[in-house]
Amino acid sequence: MKFSPRSIVLTLISLIVVLTITWVLWIIFEGSASHLQTTFNPKSDNTESIHSVYMIVWILAGFVMVGVLTLTMAFSLIFRERPGAPPPRQFHGNTRLEIVWTLIPIVIVVAIAIPSFQVILETEGDPPANSLDIVATGHQWWFEFEYPTENLITANELHIPVGQPVSIELRSDDVIHSFWIPQLVGKVDMVPGHNNHLWFTPHVPGEYYGQCAEYCGTSHANMRFRVIVETQEGYDSWVANQTREAQPAVGIEAQAGEKVATIYCAACHMIKGTTVAGVIGPDLTHVGSRGHIAAVTMENNSENLAKWLKNPPEVKPGSLMPILPLSDEQISQLVAYLQELQ
Repeated sequence: MKFSPRSIVLTLISLIVVLTITWVLWIIFEGSASHLQTTFNPKSDNTESIHSVYMIVWILAGFVMVGVLTLTMAFSLIFRERPGAPPPRQFHGNTRLEIVWTLIPIVIVVAIAIPSFQVILETEGDPPANSLDIVATGHQWWFEFEYPTENLITANELHIPVGQPVSIELRSDDVIHSFWIPQLVGKVDMVPGHNNHLWFTPHVPGEYYGQCAEYCGTSHANMRFRVIVETQEGYDSWVANQTREAQPAVGIEAQAGEKVATIYCAACHMIKGTTVAGVIGPDLTHVGSRGHIAAVTMENNSENLAKWLKNPPEVKPGSLMPILPLSDEQISQLVAYLQELQ
């Protein structure tokens, strides 16, 4: 079939229109790279490997999209019905075309499958021998992080040194959760009775956000955590502080709050160095040093702490922390004490 100059012009116009639409879409999605939980801005070896596969898929899918849309638009213009035009010629079967459009999908699938399998083998293998071991446990609705070597436990805030491999064992205390730090590691489920595992090496210091990526109940969307990647010196300093027992309250109001904590917090929470020794909820030994509370739903300040203590289910629907029979004065005292737990 011969193409007339008119057909060539219409095809070129169709290509320009499709490329313009593609460019606009790219500009729109490119802005997501600055989002706190973007997957377009990898910061570890794990996510860089995954991102390389993403880009292969994006490029191949882009060629397919541009080609299909261009031909669809061009053929719609070139072969549109017009008054006086002869009826289209009917034909059946074209061996060469059938071979071509069978081979093209096969080549695309193979081009995606080979690097995908390579990345799977790289990211799911055994971690390096010098990895930092951490145990992450999912609860409704918060994350607990245990550092066995350092003998410390924290909640909703994961500190790791830059440049060192991190090996995380994933557990669940109740239902299926999913551990996900978009810029540092892909999603891996936390399954009750079955421990999963992941590892990665962070390359860039900074603050990253993670969350549960598997629906796990009423406050699933509020099950978040922060990852602080810092220098080795900063990490060592953090560990030294976290392994200390809680210091006695200093301020008068905080001293009264310490007594309130022994009455109302002891059944569920741990404050090392005191009689508050519960194991159900997050460890509060150094809660004042954390940047956020309530699984990173609120910044850690006096106003938000008071709001949380007054009515936890209002902040996190379905919260297992009950509404405690605290007066406004007791809440103020407890807030003063918790903020001293640095």
